[in-house]
Amino acid sequence: MANKLISEIRLPKSIANVFSARNISTAKDALSLTEFELMELLDVGLTEVRSALSQISEIVAPPYQTALSLMEQRFQNEHLGGHFPTGLKGLDAALCGGIPFGVLTELVGPAGIGKTQFCLKLSLLASLPTNYGGLDGRVIYIDVESKFSSRRLLEIGLRSFPEIFQMKEMAQEMAGRILVLRPTSLAEFTQSLEQIKVSLLQNQVKMLVIDSMAALVSGEHEQGARRQQTLSWHISFIKSLAEFSRIPVVVTNQVRSRNHDDASRYSFQVQSRDGAIETPMQYDSHLVAALGIQWAHAVTTRLVLEAKSGERFIKVAKSPISPPLAFPFHITSSGISLLSDDGKEVMGPEINAIHCQGSFPQTLLIVTGTCVAMAKNAGHNEIINFGMEGLH
Repeated sequence: MANKLISEIRLPKSIANVFSARNISTAKDALSLTEFELMELLDVGLTEVRSALSQISEIVAPPYQTALSLMEQRFQNEHLGGHFPTGLKGLDAALCGGIPFGVLTELVGPAGIGKTQFCLKLSLLASLPTNYGGLDGRVIYIDVESKFSSRRLLEIGLRSFPEIFQMKEMAQEMAGRILVLRPTSLAEFTQSLEQIKVSLLQNQVKMLVIDSMAALVSGEHEQGARRQQTLSWHISFIKSLAEFSRIPVVVTNQVRSRNHDDASRYSFQVQSRDGAIETPMQYDSHLVAALGIQWAHAVTTRLVLEAKSGERFIKVAKSPISPPLAFPFHITSSGISLLSDDGKEVMGPEINAIHCQGSFPQTLLIVTGTCVAMAKNAGHNEIINFGMEGLH
């Protein structure tokens, strides 16, 4: 707006002609000078200068907003597509509705903890009609480690929504909305991302899942700063996809061992009751999220899946709207379920700690004959579409 032409602002003709004669052609030109400089340059009085500047400022300056109007605008944006419910009541309440639209949500945790199970359930929910709490659209699922299981997806659907998935035609329609890509390298992944951006609006895509980002990067030979530079482009591109499409983007991340630099960078100092500062290392887990601090800043919501003493927890470790809370969960034939909707508040270094302590039971997998038959068909693209041809 600063480059708006003076001639397009409805100033009195007499003063507008003087501005033009003195080569003051834009609002920026006029507002960059003081009142007295304009008086001297235009050879007019202070009253005329102030009147002209007031009119120019009113046209080009953005209107003010009150705290109330900003709050109402936020509520309106959330109503139009703010959060996607996960079906986990306590977690959805903590996140003010579920997985946020238009930003990155990260699921991080050790292998076998349930990240892919969570992604499968979210993908299934997004494909459902809106009257079942879904988004009634397609899902692009980037399966880097070949962990996507059409059999498991259909089992979750059959156990969670039997009224839909007991009907073969409906089950095929829902599962057929999930488009699975399996890039084998970072180069293939980059190519997939570029094609996805074009396809997001054309194919009514309502969710993007990347499982997992760390596996792509760890397979490359580049190290150190060069790897971070490569990752930086992908971070920016994925964030732009989320903002451009206004859909939930869920990315899984792995864990790695903590080193000394991580301890000094991420640890908290905890103050004891007697006022002494206790050593943070005695509190911190030996595991941290992979991909580094640049990636950590890129994600808006970080959900940590961890295990302590044989029990699994989903922890809200980072969120602009939720306090750090941990929810116990288990995995059944219908997917991830919370054992309690009341989250336990997490304090101090436990917020960023990632635990993998004790053994936990493997996923219960019970597949009916109907489910097996439909899963076999998935290999022939009758239910799950593999490859980029499904995007055109």
